[in-house]
Amino acid sequence: MSTPTDEQDQGIWLTQEAHDRLKAELDQLVANRPAMAAEINARREEGDLKENGGYHAAKEEQGKQEGRIRQLTDLLRKARVGAAPTTATNAALGTVITIRFAGDDDTEKFLLGSREIAGTTQLTVYSPESALGSAIMGAAPGTTVTYQAPNGRDISVEVVAVEPFVP
Repeated sequence: MSTPTDEQDQGIWLTQEAHDRLKAELDQLVANRPAMAAEINARREEGDLKENGGYHAAKEEQGKQEGRIRQLTDLLRKARVGAAPTTATNAALGTVITIRFAGDDDTEKFLLGSREIAGTTQLTVYSPESALGSAIMGAAPGTTVTYQAPNGRDISVEVVAVEPFVP
């Protein structure tokens, strides 16, 4: 059973640029449906469906496209489009977080937001659903949080700074 995350409760924050890019992708996929159906029909007419690799490949591609259409439709329905916060005191969607891993002097900077925004920034993007993202949500600079990595190891990080995202 899944439990709602902050991202599901709050919606997904996207810049206008990311929203427009995803909307254009969705429109293109929807517009391609008739061509995909024609491709499947053409492959179906090639003969025995049990041994027709082209037909099965076209059906598989159609399934991938329909899955992406559903994903984009849901994401755009939930999206909160707009500018990133102009001030930031705690880690939240649309903020740039600087962290330091325990025992390491180096820092890492990333944007806390939807993975779909990754195409619009040079920053690494962590989802608030990720192990690190969910652990730091709401944390203020100076806070140390511990999260469990996918390999089961506990990792501690200090939130060094929180700043607004400037695209």
